[in-house]
Amino acid sequence: MDARSCEIDIRVRYAETDSMGVVHHSRYAVYFEMGRMELLRRQGVAYRDLEAAGVFFVVAKMAVQFRAPARYDEELVLMTQIDRMTTARIDHSYRLTNKLTGQLVAEGQTTLACVDRQGKVIAIPEGLGLEAGGTDNARERSWSPKGD
Repeated sequence: MDARSCEIDIRVRYAETDSMGVVHHSRYAVYFEMGRMELLRRQGVAYRDLEAAGVFFVVAKMAVQFRAPARYDEELVLMTQIDRMTTARIDHSYRLTNKLTGQLVAEGQTTLACVDRQGKVIAIPEGLGLEAGGTDNARERSWSPKGD
């Protein structure tokens, strides 16, 4: 994986399933958020620090294509990737597969907008390590919640 993508493992919990033992459709949004947060974390930035600095990423658009059911206690692999980044927007794509069988469970896309505390669109801070061609060493990033 490069600096613009990452994979995480997810084990389906009982509370995430419906009465048929299948992952409820609402959980996919949560899984996608987990992938985005881990991708950011691997760049050396905690979303909590962005929020403290008044920088927020809001989901402006989300789509999911369900391909196969995922069931309680199955292990899944979520691949999260940055497809496009502009001054104030990030487009991600997702592939969720069954870890044991490799079967594609779902694919998805989100568009995030960068906003301030009042919800006004702002530029994505430089130095988050999400830029094209960014360094692979997340600890060398220059962004700091204090602006250091």
